[in-house]
Amino acid sequence: MKYSALSLAVAAISFGTVATESDIETITIEHKQAFRGDVPTRDLPQSITTIGENLVTNNAITTFQDALDFSASISRKNNSGGLWDSYSMRGLSGNENMPSGYLINGFSGGRGFSGPRDMSNVEYIEVLKGPGSALYGRSEPGGTINIITKKPQFVTQGQIKAELGSEDFKRIQGDYTAGLSDDLAVRLNGAWQDSDSFRDYVSHNKIVFTPSLYYRLNDKTSLTYEFEYVDQSQLFDRGIVVLNDDIETVPASRYLGNPHDDPTQVYSRAHQLNLNYDFDNEWSLLSGVNYRQSTLNGFSSDAELSPSRQSLYEDGETLTRQHRHRDYYSDDLSVRFEFSGNVDIAGMTHHILMGVDGYDYELRTGLSRYRGGNGTYTLNIFKPDYTGDIPDVGLLYENNEQQDAYGIYFQDQVDVTSKLRVLLGARYDQIKQDILETVSGVQSNSDENRLSPRLGVVYQFTNQINVYASYSEGFLPLSGTDFQGNPFGFEESDSFEFGAKFDFDNVKGTLAIFDANKDNILVADPINVGFSAPLGEANSRGVEVDVTGYLGESTEYSLSYAYMDVKTSNDTVNADWGVALPKGSPLVNVPKNNLSVALNQQLRLLGEVVSVGGHYQYVSSRLGDAADLSFRLPSYQLVGLFAQWQVNDKTQLSANIDNLFDESYIASSYNELWAYPGAPTQFKLGLTYDF
Repeated sequence: MKYSALSLAVAAISFGTVATESDIETITIEHKQAFRGDVPTRDLPQSITTIGENLVTNNAITTFQDALDFSASISRKNNSGGLWDSYSMRGLSGNENMPSGYLINGFSGGRGFSGPRDMSNVEYIEVLKGPGSALYGRSEPGGTINIITKKPQFVTQGQIKAELGSEDFKRIQGDYTAGLSDDLAVRLNGAWQDSDSFRDYVSHNKIVFTPSLYYRLNDKTSLTYEFEYVDQSQLFDRGIVVLNDDIETVPASRYLGNPHDDPTQVYSRAHQLNLNYDFDNEWSLLSGVNYRQSTLNGFSSDAELSPSRQSLYEDGETLTRQHRHRDYYSDDLSVRFEFSGNVDIAGMTHHILMGVDGYDYELRTGLSRYRGGNGTYTLNIFKPDYTGDIPDVGLLYENNEQQDAYGIYFQDQVDVTSKLRVLLGARYDQIKQDILETVSGVQSNSDENRLSPRLGVVYQFTNQINVYASYSEGFLPLSGTDFQGNPFGFEESDSFEFGAKFDFDNVKGTLAIFDANKDNILVADPINVGFSAPLGEANSRGVEVDVTGYLGESTEYSLSYAYMDVKTSNDTVNADWGVALPKGSPLVNVPKNNLSVALNQQLRLLGEVVSVGGHYQYVSSRLGDAADLSFRLPSYQLVGLFAQWQVNDKTQLSANIDNLFDESYIASSYNELWAYPGAPTQFKLGLTYDF
């Protein structure tokens, strides 16, 4: 059954209208953030939105990827068997065969193979959209995600939460912080999760532990140290097949891999140390070091994508598969020194931000496989029999990559008048990249440098409305090699944004219009399966609206909408594929329309506070295969509900329902034979105790 967007949005709002005094707290962040300086978000020529802790908690979100669904500018991409987070911003993304890049407290956190990120130690998520490469460096023109973690506090407090849900979902999450002395504070976060899933044979097991320390050396200087331990495992899961555009060709639960493959193991260890020094004259120094080591290792049985080798196209029921083994490793060391403050020159205030950063990044990606022809290593998609011999694998490729880079950035935002602000910025990057592909013996070396400018202007139209415009150029080094062992090189990009920020008594938000271009985009190579190939150039244009506010005194809401027209900017013909992709072709997994709405209504029941609410998401149809313009994923609508009962000062009961109307949909796709289905209706109960 289908429902209109309007009718579902109205249904989600109709929880009740009993007015109560708002209990919503405002979190004050005392720790300085990188790349921000002393300029308030409202005065920056850039669209920045926040996915806050309340929104995450209300909707029982436990994974980073699920939290990103509340920003309409972000679209899900191929998740590589469910083993990492992958998304595009404003329709533009990096290498399909690598996790998406994001920041953790301003440092790279997405490089490497740390698995789907848990939300247990996340304070909030910043969605930094559009032009910003002149500061962040080596980023996508669509924007950057910055995760802000929970920091130690001197007040003693803690929380433990236990959850049970559909598919034998079990989770315990804890958080504790306290001052150990007048100058030393500690915080302990962690989560244990064990669950099956709506996918047959696929279970999820993980342990996450993230302790941190804060040490105040003196009134001007502080140190913050954070450690991250991640241990995850699950079967590698490519999803289902979609024949003749029927997303119900097989049940969404049908596992088409081999349950006798051992679960893929993901391990990650990370250390982050930040030093903050405040000078007497309102200037500050923020420096830090970040080190992360991660591995991903395991077998999988994946549908063969080459039509000439695929039996399914002959009889409609026999799926030819490959047997694969992945051995991935990464070692990432980053450092940064940033100096910021303001100075008055010629009657104008200059907000200065300058810094230097660098990294040493080692990456190994080894893929072994067995690739038979028609009739070998097969599975009947309607009557699967998982018995039989599992073929041995041989090494397909092994890339050993080393990246060494440093960058210098400078930005000056000038208060020209009380209403007009002008931003001038630039970043210089030097990157050395060495790749040895051991099977072909091809070794490549590159040494690139780029200057990325950034320009912006902000005008205070009224006390409540700022209008702005911004332009930036950027580039991104691409890891890995193609089928011939040749490196992919670098993406080049430019981005323009025009918008308005408004802040009234009961509503605030941003309206943005954007236009971004980039070239050397990578997509999956469906003939040489396991490899990527460059697509060429692409353009992304669109409009975004992000609004938060209150309906009366007790109803909080957020709305995020994006219209994205993302398409290729040149004609391309790939000799290996034999497929012509004309100029103006859409990019894979990018909807033209994406809408997310969330509501939270507080009321009183028997003298206790009760919160009820929900969320609604609409995603329009999308291209499902970069090399097959006829394969499209249908649109879908999701509705979720929640209720929270404050039993007493310390105890809270919660209940959540996701996909209330049991919508059948494809969340993301690589190919019609690698289409990942969305979950059916899911239930979850939680008990939270604060101390």
